[in-house]
Formats: sequence, structure tokens, C-alpha cells
Amino acid sequence: MNKITGAFIAALALSACGNGNPFTEETTDTGADTGTDTGSGIDGDGRPPGTASPSATVAIFRREGTSTEEAYRGNGYATDISYNSTNDTFSVDNLAFDGDGTYARGTAVSSLGPFAVYEADAQYTDINDSEPINQFTHRAIYGVSTSGNTQFAIVRTGAYADYGFGGFIYQRDNGVTLPSAGQAQYNGALAGIRDFNGAGGIEYTTADVQIAIDFDDFNPTTGGRGDAVSGSLTNRTIYDTNGTDITNDVINRINTDNNLTLSSIPVATFNVGPGNLDDNGEIIGTLTSRYTDANGESQVYESGNYYAIVSGDNAEEIVGVVVLENTIDPVASTVRETGGFIVYNNVP
Repeated sequence: MNKITGAFIAALALSACGNGNPFTEETTDTGADTGTDTGSGIDGDGRPPGTASPSATVAIFRREGTSTEEAYRGNGYATDISYNSTNDTFSVDNLAFDGDGTYARGTAVSSLGPFAVYEADAQYTDINDSEPINQFTHRAIYGVSTSGNTQFAIVRTGAYADYGFGGFIYQRDNGVTLPSAGQAQYNGALAGIRDFNGAGGIEYTTADVQIAIDFDDFNPTTGGRGDAVSGSLTNRTIYDTNGTDITNDVINRINTDNNLTLSSIPVATFNVGPGNLDDNGEIIGTLTSRYTDANGESQVYESGNYYAIVSGDNAEEIVGVVVLENTIDPVASTVRETGGFIVYNNVP
């Protein structure tokens, strides 16, 4: 894997600020914001916890909830996520056996497309006898847009029999002006981590992302916007933690176990319906990928949710996270993919 470019290193150094924003360089708190915007789990419209009083004029953050939050059952225990541009490190708190919580730039895999990869220490020194203690495998992916106005981070581990503990966060650091009519299309990339319920280990994933928004329709039924959003994840690729492309290996084991003839990881598409985009620029929805079985019938390969925020004076970029699960991969009872993406209208 190539290291990220100097332009992206410069972008990583940009700090976010204001309005309860938890994801700033070196001083981030993803789980305990100090203002009124502390979040309280997914509310009625499906938003993850985070900014409690969002609007189009303020910064907004969202994070993965925890298993103890009443309305959200997730693995989002990671807190105090921050990036240090001076030494290109990534810090995370509240995850057991990840060294001192400082993640260094990945060695075998330092980047996935335009996004940076970080890894926790493999060993930690015993406080009494200085003997090394083996640590759990923790990996983090950090993405920031070319403007510096949107960011995401994903942290996962493959050390537990089930999904284990980690988290994601995505945010914009400014406001948004949404068009009142017309349509816009966005293109960009995704990078993510696959972990397993019923098996250890993790894998990396990448994809191309295209999103379109219809700012005219659907018409709202109860006030506010009713805008529809479509999207797709294509050219999906899977890597092991050494950076080796194992997509064909994954496809072959799925085909063998299920008597299929897949030639690629199925395209995941957004399910279009009324009200995906709200007045604040937040987008919530579901997505699905499908395959054709041996009888010629269409079957669900994965299903899950996407969460995103539109940013900019011209609504020119979107940051978000997708969480997909499938039960067809024989490597585990359930495979989860958590991917972060940034897409642009008029790619810089």
C-alpha cells in the first residue's frame, strides 16, 4: 500500500471546532460532549447519538452508540478520538488492551485509498517486571475531506469471539446550505473494516461510492424536507491486514459453501424512499446488496444502514458511515462491514 499523499497529510492537520464538536486535533471527546449536545441514543428518526439540537447552521457529529444506551445497541465504546498531526498518530480511549491508546501509522497497510490507517501497539510493558504483554489487534481508519470540513473515524478489533468493542464517528465542522430544487450527484471513496461474530480477526475493505440527491421530491407530508437519496457501493475489494487483496478468496469460499457463481462482491444500493434528507443536512437510510442464487432467484446478500451529513455553502460534500451485515460468508455466523466515506459534487 502506498502512503497517503502530502496533500492529504496537510488536510489531516486541519482542526475542527465549535458547537459541541467532539472530533478535534488532540482534544477530541466522542462520548461525553460538554455542552447540551451530548446525545442520548438513536431517536425517533433513526439518527445515531451525538448532537442533540442540530441545525443547518451548526457543526454536527454522530457516533456509534453502546450496548448500554437504551435506544441503540452497538459497540461504540471508543472515546476521546483525536489526531496528532505533529507525529501522525491517532489516539483512542476506553478500549481494553490497545497499548497506551496511541495508534501509529500502519506499517503493512498505511492507507486505503485517500484515507489513513493506524494500528495500536502489539505489546505493552508490564508495570512491575517490564515483561511484554500481548495486546489485542486494534485498527483505526481516519478520513478528512479535501476542504477539511468533514471527517470520519472507525475503530475495530478482531480479538473477541463476537464483534467486540470499537466505534465510529462522523461529522461536519461547519453548516450547510441545501438547494431548494434540482438534483446533485456525488462521487468518492469508502474504506472500512470487516469484523466477525463467531470468529476472530479483521479484514479491510474499499469501494467506490456514488450518491445522488433529489432536492425536489419526495414532497414532505408533515413539514420539513422529503428529499430522496440514492446511492451505490461498487468495485468492492477486501484486503487482509497485510494489505493482500483477498477478494477472490472470499468470493470462492462463499461460492463453495453456497453453491453460487459470484464473480465479485455484490453492489450495495441505497433503498430510496421519502424523507432520507432532513433540513439540517443529515441523511439516514437503509441499503442492501443482492445476488442471484442457483435457481435464478434474487436473494439478499447484505443489509444495513447508512448515516451521513451534507456540508458546505453549496452542499458540495457528504461524509458518512455504512454498516452492513451478511450471514452468507462461511468464515463466521455474521460478517459486519463498517465503512466510512466522503463524496463530492464537482470533485476537487
